[in-house]
Amino acid sequence: MDAAAMEAGRKLPARHGGHPHGRSATGRTAHGMSSSSLRKKSDAALVRKVPVAPLRPVLANLQEVFLGTKLAVLFPAVPLAVAAQCFRFGQVWVFALSLLGLIPLAERVSFLTEQIALYTGPTVGGLLNATCGNATELIIALFALLKGKIEVVKCSLLGSVLSNLLLVLGSSLFCGGVVNLGAEQPYDRKQSDVSTGLLFLGVLCQSMPLLLRYAVGAGEHAVAADTTALYLSRACSVVMLLAYVAYLFFQLKTHSQLFEPQEVDGDGAEAADDEEATLGLGSALFWLILMTVVISVLSEYVVGTIESTSQSWGLSVPFISTILLPIVGNAAEHAGAIIFALKNKLDITLGVALGSATQISMFVVPLSVLVAWIMGVQMDLDFKLLETVSLFIAVLVTAFTLQDGTSHYLKGILLLLCYIVIGACFFVTRQPAGIFALPKITLIYA
Repeated sequence: MDAAAMEAGRKLPARHGGHPHGRSATGRTAHGMSSSSLRKKSDAALVRKVPVAPLRPVLANLQEVFLGTKLAVLFPAVPLAVAAQCFRFGQVWVFALSLLGLIPLAERVSFLTEQIALYTGPTVGGLLNATCGNATELIIALFALLKGKIEVVKCSLLGSVLSNLLLVLGSSLFCGGVVNLGAEQPYDRKQSDVSTGLLFLGVLCQSMPLLLRYAVGAGEHAVAADTTALYLSRACSVVMLLAYVAYLFFQLKTHSQLFEPQEVDGDGAEAADDEEATLGLGSALFWLILMTVVISVLSEYVVGTIESTSQSWGLSVPFISTILLPIVGNAAEHAGAIIFALKNKLDITLGVALGSATQISMFVVPLSVLVAWIMGVQMDLDFKLLETVSLFIAVLVTAFTLQDGTSHYLKGILLLLCYIVIGACFFVTRQPAGIFALPKITLIYA
């Protein structure tokens, strides 16, 4: 596990020069700072008491990886999910335990990418955060594609965007507004303007196949709707990926100062601690690969048991994929966003919510379409009318909410209520007929 490098890394300061705009040497993003709020320092006292000296670096490494997070209590769900699958405890148990196990694993992936970024520099570190920030959603989407469950892919990715824009941002603004009731809550509009602009482009690209299908159905155009929509979706996916590459260049190179989380008084010591590597490069790479493999196993369990769970719980697959999967899968970064909102650091909160939504919409969604193309699966960008309109309204409401550069708790309430209404709509879809019907009343006339 590269114990020697790990020990050397403990004393390694930030090796790269500061960014001219004050950007950290690791190129840390708001997403990374949000995840760091869930971490805790490991107590090395017990490790030093181990009588066998060669074991101490190994135990210190294990302690840092598995106990260096406040979510460590959820790690037992990982072996329990594997045991439930191997011994056939029931697919509902496999589904629930796998979801719980994904929560700490997602946070640890973020931690490990930051550790690697300390050795690779700000550009590579920023690219790692940009590609691994939503690794769980991407892996779940890939396994769903392998099983031909296109609906699960679309609903889970759509749900991730809705969850970040409405649930995460809404709960953060509400909690931050209540705790900081008498204080001003400003944030930099420039970052939110860039993200919402990209999100509108994503909505446009996802709307074109839907509009084409309706135009053909109305007889306005005479084209093969199915194949043409598929080709249009692939072309739009290429455009979205090009836009995302331009966004990364904009974020990491030319305008990185817009995305640098602002520190307030008292954060200097904490930031310095975060800049110090606690794992060696080889050790961080090893654990990153291992965590990714474990996430892949649990993601396969989730995808394989979602139908059985839907029948057992009496919930539709779209509701589970759109609402439950994103809430649980992004729980770590959601909690981090709320924590920073409570500290009145809304730039970090906005960076987490909008950055994650942008990454899903402009990177994971088009990448899924192109990967499906390679696999021979006909996945397009037609998310159906209800889903597409819900996404458009979510982006529109978020853009209007963030247009003045200040926040208060009422904005959070409005976003949360929008999410509840959309969630209720997905809840009632595809339910058995008459499940919400009022009982019939027979009137007897004398």
